[in-house]
Amino acid sequence: MHYIRKFIFYTIHIVTILTPFVLWFLPSDFFDKGESVCLSVRLAGIECYACGLTKATLHFVHFEFEKAWEFNKLSFIVVPMLFPMWIKSIYDIQGKRMPGVIGRLMYAKGA
Repeated sequence: MHYIRKFIFYTIHIVTILTPFVLWFLPSDFFDKGESVCLSVRLAGIECYACGLTKATLHFVHFEFEKAWEFNKLSFIVVPMLFPMWIKSIYDIQGKRMPGVIGRLMYAKGA
């Protein structure tokens, strides 16, 4: 059981650390074409607040802020919030705790 938990721990953190690099190497319009996979759009035909967030995030990572804004304005809140999670994964995989106020918030009980 311990090995499974350790495998899951490392898998989650490695994926979290590698994701920004993978997004950087993908072309910025990689997700722009094709049908929506959002359940809200598929089932009800209504866009949810997260519709276009993946596309917007990819454009944001490529510093195409106007395109990111067009796809989903929330990307300007979500992407900066992902940065501390990325840094935390780097610390966690090294067996260290993230320093400072953000570190205390990230390791708070229930988080």
